[in-house]
Order: sequence, then structure tokens, then C-alpha cells
Amino acid sequence: MNQLESNVPDAALRNVLFIMCDQLRWDALGCSGHPCLETPNIDRLAGKGVRFDRAFVNGAVCGSSRMSYYTGRYVVSHGARWNQVPLEVTQKTMGDHLRELDVRTVLVGKTHMRADEAARKRLAIPSNSPEWMFLSECGFDAEEHDDGLHPDARVPMDLPYNRFLRSQGFPGDNPWHTAANSVIDADGELCSGWLLRSAPFPAVVPDELSETAYMTDRAIEFIRRAGDDRWCLHLSYIKPHWPYVVSAPYHDMYAGEAMPAPNRTEAELKTTHPVIRALHRSRIGRAMSRTETRQLVLPTYLGLVKQIDDHLGRLFSELEQLGRLDDTLVVFTSDHGEYMGDHWMGEKDWINEEVVRVPMIVIDPRSQADNTRGTTSNELVEAVDLLPTFVEALGGENETRKQWLEGESLIPVLHGERGTRREFVVCEADWGFLEMANHLGETKEPRLRRATMLRDERFKYVLSEIGSNLLYDLDEDPDEQHDRFDDSSMGSVAADLHEQLFEWFRSRHHDTTFSDEMINATSAPGRTAKSGIMIGYWDEEELSAGMRGELY
Repeated sequence: MNQLESNVPDAALRNVLFIMCDQLRWDALGCSGHPCLETPNIDRLAGKGVRFDRAFVNGAVCGSSRMSYYTGRYVVSHGARWNQVPLEVTQKTMGDHLRELDVRTVLVGKTHMRADEAARKRLAIPSNSPEWMFLSECGFDAEEHDDGLHPDARVPMDLPYNRFLRSQGFPGDNPWHTAANSVIDADGELCSGWLLRSAPFPAVVPDELSETAYMTDRAIEFIRRAGDDRWCLHLSYIKPHWPYVVSAPYHDMYAGEAMPAPNRTEAELKTTHPVIRALHRSRIGRAMSRTETRQLVLPTYLGLVKQIDDHLGRLFSELEQLGRLDDTLVVFTSDHGEYMGDHWMGEKDWINEEVVRVPMIVIDPRSQADNTRGTTSNELVEAVDLLPTFVEALGGENETRKQWLEGESLIPVLHGERGTRREFVVCEADWGFLEMANHLGETKEPRLRRATMLRDERFKYVLSEIGSNLLYDLDEDPDEQHDRFDDSSMGSVAADLHEQLFEWFRSRHHDTTFSDEMINATSAPGRTAKSGIMIGYWDEEELSAGMRGELY
């Protein structure tokens, strides 16, 4: 049988393999049309499933985006607006929803979740209790939790990857830094991978000991041990996120290729929008806008993507040998993109397509999905859609989770039954934690240093709490070079999009302790009278009728 062919009866799947890259752009794959990058293993996923060409994250930075993936809730609902903002203990996660289906939810790699330590102390939850371990790991059973950012000042003493590297002959307190994310430069000196000038040189560690190889090995080890147990494995790669360092031969694999021209114009530098100007002036914005920086870093970034693709090939071969491709929903995506000098910016944190649009490929091996295999969907989909998809694929009911899950299952799309019911997507960007906020001088209070994007089939509207709002006509201006918000001919469009966003805000699910079914039961005719709350009845006859539900 071909590695990814369907051989599953029309029943619930047993497992989910949820693969996420960090900072992978939607267009940095062979199957999405990259001019020089080849990703045959990921492309083969697209050939056996559905590639969603218009998939969007709900947060413009790692932490907020991932919490939306893991909770199925928008940022304004789960509250973890940036990387250092704890996820409230009251939020239900993927682990909560899937263990109700007797599915173990396992992590290998990154979550960027910060535990709600203040709530733990307030509720007197023991720090070594199973309950706290579940909450502090975002509902995952951590086979290997490694967020992949370990400068010397904050490296954990017992980081497993560091122990592994030391066992392989790389000494020191923090070989994550000195070996996996450092290079030997042209002068023969050890140079930190945090420095952009290191990008063209190979990492000190060989490929087989890299973070990508190591995390792939840990995922394979888990799947081998799992046997017939049901699981959802979140393989969360740390790359192609910075430091921009990759092992040989990937470090110079694309060095001689002609890189795509950056998406930027001189006119963008004349913007009067205070937030965009501050992003241009930030250290990473200035650095990634320099031609020489982009020429050094972009080939290394592509090499990191190629490395992931090659190691995914090893994982998929193992899944095939174990027979797991027949009963496992496979998902490949990213937590957000990367500017890489586009719009004169670096990193993420804002709302252009380079950041908020991500790759998303989903393979359902069941026969119902046969008619959509190898297709590309133009449906608008969001990160919050994946958890409802997992619940349905594993045999659960989303209807009973409506007060929690704010996305919609993609199973009907995968099975060719219908498109999504979504008219627009939403992404929230909170830039108040960034040093670039200091470029704005006196600004409003920190909680207003944010923006919310609403994007439909044609337009992108950005409600910016500081500076004017923004409006892009993506049909006429797909590169987002011309803000039309002040164009008098677009006034009605902007007003309509603003009202849609306002309606969206009003309909968020904050009252999660009560389901719709509980509300309907509470308001059922006669319920209060039967419970002894006899308000407004005149006499016994009227009370009797009320208890029969005849009076409202």
C-alpha cells in the first residue's frame, strides 16, 4: 500500500499527529510555490490530504497563537495575549477535551505556555501534584517539553537536550547555545548563533544531533512505545525560529540561489502610522531591512525548513512501518510566519499576510476523504478550527462543547460535504510587550497597545488602538502596500467591517461555566415553580397550571 493511501473504514480515528513548526511562513514550502525550496515529504502530505491555502493564526506571536491552537479559543477569550502572559487555570485545553475521549495528549517540543502560578498559590494546589502537572503543561503529557530558547541567563539546569549533547561529547553548562546554536566563523572562532552574522556558517553539532533531529527521534520513540493506545501527539518543532543557525549540509544549501525579492516599497517608509513606524525603527526591523542581512539569513532559514522536511521523511517512514498512517489524522502547520524584511520589518507581532497566514495541511485517512485528496482549499480557516476537528475525528461531540470551542471542525471540508461557515478570520496583535513600544513616546496605557485584524474574502480591516485604523483591498493590492482607510470611496466598506468586528467581539464565549443546554433547562416552562420558587402566582389553581408549564 502506498504510504499515505486510505485503508480506514468509516469510523472514528484512533490517533492524531499534530505537527507544528515555529515561525514557518505559509509560502516557504515547495507545495505552496516557493521558487527554490524543495520539501518533498511535506508536499507528499499535501498530495494525500487537503492543503488549506488561506489558513490564519489568531495571535501574531508564539504564545498567543499557540494558546488559541491548544484551547480552540480566540485570544480575547483565553487571555494569554503574549509570550509571558500565563494561561488561566480555568481555560480548558486540548488535553482536557481529548482525555474525555480516552485519548492521551502528548507533547514533544515547544508550547511557549506559561503556567498560572499565582492561581496555583491562591487555590493551594501542590506544585508536585498530578493536577498541577497537567495544568502547568497546558494539558499535555510532556514526553519532552523544550521551548528552544535557552540563553545562558535562563537555561534550565536539567534540560534533557543539554544532557543529550553532553553525552555526545559536547561539554559545558549550555551546549544548546555553544554547540547546537553556535558556529565556527571564518576566523576559526566560536560565534553565537544569536548574532546574525553567524547565519552562513554550519552549526557546531552535526545534523543528526540537531534540535530538529532530536525532537523527531523523541516522537518516533513515543510512537513505538504507544502500541495500540490512543494518542494525540503534538510534535512541535523549535525551528525555523531564530537563532538562525543550521547544521551542514543545510547551512549553504540555498546560498547560491536567487532569493525572492522582499515585498516592500519606499513609499511604505513614509507611513505616518505610529505603530508601523515604530516597527520599522525597531532593532530587528532595521536589521532585517538591510539587504546584506536578508542575503545571509534567508538561505539559512530555508535550510532549516529543508532540514525539517528531511526528518519528517524519517517520521513518516516509521509511521508507515507501524501501520499508524491508516488510523491517524495528520496535521502540519505553523504558529505564525516571519517578515524576513518584508514591509521593512523583522520577526512577527503585526498583521500582514507574511505573519498571520500559515501553512496548513490535513490528512484524514478514512474513505470519506478520498474525493478531496491532493486538493487545495481556498476556504478561510483559523487555528481555532483544529481542536474541534480533532474532537470530531476521534469520535467526540462538538455540540456539547460550544461554550468552550470557538472554531469549527474541518471534517466536512475534508470529506467534501461543504465549505466552512466562516465569512472572515480574526487575528489579534499585542505589541505592548516589545521594546519598540518605547519608540512611540507617551502612549495610552499598556493594555491598549494592540490591534485586531478582520480579514474576509477581499478586505483586511485593522482596528488599531493607537494610530488610525487600516484597510487593504486584497483583490487590488494583495501585497498590502496601500492603506485605503482614509479613502472616501471606501467609507461604507470600513464601516461595515468595523460593525462585523464589533459583533464578533460581542459574541465571544466568556461565560464558559454554563452550557446552552443548561441555560435552556433553567428557562424551561414550570421549572421555577416546581423548584419551590413561586413568584407571581395568584392562587393554587394558577400555581398548578404554572407547574404544568402552561403559564410563562
